[in-house]
Amino acid sequence: MTDRVFNVLFLCTHNSARSMMAESILSRIGGGRFRAFSAGSQPSGRINPVVKALLERLGYDVTGLRSKTWDEFAGPGAPEMDFVFTVCDNAAGEVCPVWPGHPVSAHWGFADPSSFEGSDAEKAAFTAGIYGQIERRLQAFTSLPLVSLDRMAIKRHLDDLATHRELAA
Repeated sequence: MTDRVFNVLFLCTHNSARSMMAESILSRIGGGRFRAFSAGSQPSGRINPVVKALLERLGYDVTGLRSKTWDEFAGPGAPEMDFVFTVCDNAAGEVCPVWPGHPVSAHWGFADPSSFEGSDAEKAAFTAGIYGQIERRLQAFTSLPLVSLDRMAIKRHLDDLATHRELAA
């Protein structure tokens, strides 16, 4: 067993929904092996209220969550990331900063709860579905034997996780 703690950054354009859920989930299920962060290229400055309500209902402490720019993680003094995941298609298409340490990156696209239209109950159900998809993907990620795999093998696994339909359903 290793004491290695991996830093993981989740990126989404507005850093208000998917990336916030991913940060929260990994912080909870990571077993102390991961430090999770989230950021956006154009942060909204707030957490999506439906996401916030879901996380609170699931027992997450959301007091420390905030919408922030990815520039916080690209400059001097920022934690060096081991992994960077884009969780929205817009962020995947943007030119990202050069991350210190050259982390392994992957695109794990999820539908946007912030753009879903419907009743409050429908929005809550849709958001809960996206939460479940992110949680399943992160459970698979945390089960990978990261310390025994080389960089290329890890990248293949991360890309495979992005395409496994059973993790998204």
